[in-house]
Amino acid sequence: MTQVTQPQQKGILLSDAALKHVLALRERQGIDLYLRVGVRQGGCSGMSYMMDFEDPSKVRENDQVFDYDGFKIVCDPKSMLYLYGLMLDYSDAMIGGGFQFTNPNASQSCGCGKSFGV
Repeated sequence: MTQVTQPQQKGILLSDAALKHVLALRERQGIDLYLRVGVRQGGCSGMSYMMDFEDPSKVRENDQVFDYDGFKIVCDPKSMLYLYGLMLDYSDAMIGGGFQFTNPNASQSCGCGKSFGV
């Protein structure tokens, strides 16, 4: 019987468009960086999304790291409680463009799409 290896389950999903845009942004930085995704209190719906590049040396032992063909996304455990299953997408549309968060854990989202409630 042949054993089938299951791909690593990713807690944060990244569309091809988002990956392409993030790689372009990272290239402008001129150094190898990871993308940190998380949440913080605030925003119109109670919690807001945060994203920023982070030096790999600052990744903490308890962070979850997801690999996308060599590009890594990092998330702290507390944020992962709210973000597990998040789909991060990117659109270059003139109206409504930018990063878009589709969060299966959100019970409500604000009109701008940058904050949510659970």
